[in-house]
This record gives sequence, C-alpha cells and structure tokens, in this order.
Amino acid sequence: MAGGGSRIKVIMACQECKGRNYNYTKNKRSHPDRMELKKYCPSCNSHTLHKESR
Repeated sequence: MAGGGSRIKVIMACQECKGRNYNYTKNKRSHPDRMELKKYCPSCNSHTLHKESR
C-alpha cells in the first residue's frame, strides 16, 4: 500500500456564515500556512473570504 505522504485534507469555511463549502487537499510541506481564498458561498449568495479549517 502507498504511504501517507505529505498531502492533507482541508475544508474551506465561509467567514460570513461559517458554512463549510469546499474540500481540498494540499501539500503541507510546500504550503505550511493556512489557505485563504475568495470563493462563492451559496448560503450568502455572494463571493466571500473562505479560510482553511481542519
């Protein structure tokens, strides 16, 4: 079987409504800090800042 590797699962949460809308995997070794992206939130019906939550 394959090893664990350095990729981890992250969930992006909206900062307005705290909804968890997007799932990603990221390389923890090359991107150690938390991700912040402006993504569309269907609950807020607008583009809002989404931060990484684990």
